[in-house]
Amino acid sequence: MTKLQDIVMKEMKVKKNIDSKQEIHEIVHFIKSYVQSHAFVKSLVLGISGGQDSTLTGKLAQLAVEELRNEGRECQFVAVKLPYGVQKDADEVEEALKFINPDETITVNIKPAVDQSVQSLKEAGIELTDFQRGNEKARERMKVQYSIASNRSGIVIGTDHSAENITGFYTKYGDGAADIAPIFGLNKRQGKQLLKYLEAPKRLYEKIPTADLEDDKPQLPDEEALGVSYEHIDDYLEGKEVPSDARETIEKHYVRNAHKRELAYTRYTWPKN
Repeated sequence: MTKLQDIVMKEMKVKKNIDSKQEIHEIVHFIKSYVQSHAFVKSLVLGISGGQDSTLTGKLAQLAVEELRNEGRECQFVAVKLPYGVQKDADEVEEALKFINPDETITVNIKPAVDQSVQSLKEAGIELTDFQRGNEKARERMKVQYSIASNRSGIVIGTDHSAENITGFYTKYGDGAADIAPIFGLNKRQGKQLLKYLEAPKRLYEKIPTADLEDDKPQLPDEEALGVSYEHIDDYLEGKEVPSDARETIEKHYVRNAHKRELAYTRYTWPKN
């Protein structure tokens, strides 16, 4: 194990082994505790993509609000479908929603807003690349979720977990923005373990992970974009030995994307003053 790996493991909080029942209890307790500590919160809002991370986070959020209501606290879970036009895996989104069984489901097609934003930038002389247009989609989705949360006196839940956080594989102020991130501390295989325990449909946690943001590379697998497998990322986070090329790729992602894990600096917090 390298010195950097030891530092990363402590920061990412991943356990070498988890007990599914206990982990679910701790995450649900965390969500409930946050709600109970903020009197204004009457709803939890989350975009559902049909992938592993939002399916797991959504189910845990729904379990949390059901417990809160049983304890006398008014709260609901709002699931949001956020297609860009016609979503290729829309059937998996519906399967995830059936599994989660949210209190409310809202659909917002982000295509008109994204296309108008891209066009307005073009008219101002800013022509976005396909990758940059993908970030526009991610940020529009988060903007919509915050608008719904404001309307429903709620907060936005994030799906960021440690295998994603270490690589910075999310859009800054897009899917990386949220009020709480309940599944941080889990790696990818542990998220799959919890979905199995919760008896989620098998294809939802065996689905090849993809952000699906780029028009020129539809359904591009995360592992292809990252240049490293989740198996190696998960092993790294659990303190196991990984091939040197995989370790080098993971650590490059971690260092290069450090800015995504930091809040905005002020002149009083910038350490190089």
